[in-house]
Amino acid sequence: MQEKAIVAISTPPGKGGIACVRISGEKVFEIAEKVFNPAQKSKKISKMEGYTAVFGHFTHGTLKDECIALVYKAPKSYTGEDVVEFFCHGGEAVAKELLIACIETGAKPAEAGEFTKRAFLNGKMSLTQAEAVIDLIDATSRQGVLSASFALEGALYNRIKEKSIIPLTEVAGHLAAYTDFPDEDVPELEEETLKNTLQKAEKELQNLIKTFDTGAVMRRGIETVIVGSPNVGKSTLLNLFSGYERAIVTNIPGTTRDVVEQVVSIGGIELILSDTAGIRKTDDEVEKAGIMRAYGKIEQVKFVISVFDGSLPVTAEDVDLAKLCESKAFSLAIINKADLKQKFKQQEIEKYFKKVIVISAKEEGSLKQVEESVLEVIGISEIDVDAGILANTRQLSAAQEAWQAVVDASDALQSGFTLDAVGVCIDDALAALYELTGETVSELVVEEIFSKFCVGK
Repeated sequence: MQEKAIVAISTPPGKGGIACVRISGEKVFEIAEKVFNPAQKSKKISKMEGYTAVFGHFTHGTLKDECIALVYKAPKSYTGEDVVEFFCHGGEAVAKELLIACIETGAKPAEAGEFTKRAFLNGKMSLTQAEAVIDLIDATSRQGVLSASFALEGALYNRIKEKSIIPLTEVAGHLAAYTDFPDEDVPELEEETLKNTLQKAEKELQNLIKTFDTGAVMRRGIETVIVGSPNVGKSTLLNLFSGYERAIVTNIPGTTRDVVEQVVSIGGIELILSDTAGIRKTDDEVEKAGIMRAYGKIEQVKFVISVFDGSLPVTAEDVDLAKLCESKAFSLAIINKADLKQKFKQQEIEKYFKKVIVISAKEEGSLKQVEESVLEVIGISEIDVDAGILANTRQLSAAQEAWQAVVDASDALQSGFTLDAVGVCIDDALAALYELTGETVSELVVEEIFSKFCVGK
């Protein structure tokens, strides 16, 4: 059943070659015919086949503009309803006039994410696929696009269904039949089979939960700071990442006295990158303030890139800096100036970092080595994106709840509890998984998810 027609401008506001105004719901063809005049008078939108287009004009009062109408017929449309998309010239005023014309002839303004919400409610996509739509729109890097596109194709939903829901449903059904119908000669589920199923589900959910941090980096990038003593090459490294001279580079220690920020793409990942003042003992008050900000940045960010001068021996300050990086989720040590004679003993600091590499930041060829190391440290090189990864905290929370319920089921089995008690825990796990996929999600959660969408999508 189609709901009342909704309409919105589906392209960003501002000037552009083309703007799209989308209508979906009941009587959309009737609404479209009132605002749109085909160039061929014999053409009627209501009589057109789905996935066909017609050229003409829309009129609103005295305003007139060339326009193309693209027709989709239910259920073969994005929303699963009848849909018409108008493509007019991309001036903001033109699109608004077309929008107003549609509203005046019977459509109501769409709420944020209402088109995708209708697609979900009409069974055109799972909730995880719907969430992938906003991730795809918001993606700022190649890896973010890659992650969202696989989720939109159903990678996460299929992973949860095939590796967790189906095996747990099978054992839950067997346990329910055995405990609820004892007189029906239902064979008892072998304890070893049940144990193996629970162990596999527990491991799979653990692996799924581990994808969250890396997935978040892929979608939104990661705040990163470059730290090190003066004149080790931090600014040269920032310029290597940026592709141009963003930071001042000189042989004078203490040139960078404040935090210099730049967003760069490294290996398809967006780094919100900060170059900081060189960390050293100094009497210069301005430089001291810059150094304190550098320490503050180390505490704030998840990813620290520490740069060391390979042509000098390891100092106490180098070791102290390395120790600050030990607790970070992601840390990379770069021993710079490989083009000079090496005196730096990396074994003295390598235990404090996830990875240590030796490069010359002056050479463009070093960028590839750094990119590969960044992806390795963050975990991107190991993650199988097309297998499905968690995209947001709602999904993470549901996955953690399901994992805990599976753990409880295993504990109950090992502790000698009755099979119906084990079955209750498995049912709890399945409830959490169905909430994750959206099959039993509450209306309140649905409203919260789609409120984050832009209007027109």
